[in-house]
Amino acid sequence: MAEQPASWQKYEETARFLLNEIADHFGVAGFEGKQKTRGYESGTDWEIDAKGVSASGDIVLVVECRQHTTRRLPQEHLAALAYRVHDTGARGGIIVTPLGIQTGAELVARATNIHTVKLDPSSTTENYIMEFMNQIRIV
Repeated sequence: MAEQPASWQKYEETARFLLNEIADHFGVAGFEGKQKTRGYESGTDWEIDAKGVSASGDIVLVVECRQHTTRRLPQEHLAALAYRVHDTGARGGIIVTPLGIQTGAELVARATNIHTVKLDPSSTTENYIMEFMNQIRIV
């Protein structure tokens, strides 16, 4: 019997599927899945949960999924994503989380072109609640 994916894996897969449904809202051709990408300045490999790509395949947005259900994400989490965005040469990022981000994290996000997408932790590709760019989708 095949092993079932962990909760966080399902969350990442659902997030990537749904981001592809709304890719045009973020100005990208689509979103690719989890992968490693090399940092230009640091030379290190970064594992990213997904990436938004242009029609030519260039990284445009780095995506991080955090399925934390007890508190909003702190600024340190957004600062880490902001550095990945910078180091990979992307133009911005997306943080996917059920509860949103704290005030300090909002400041970091605004300063570094990171968008917040709220996605209910029990969401599936057929049944979800998602909030992004002042829009709410419930299916």
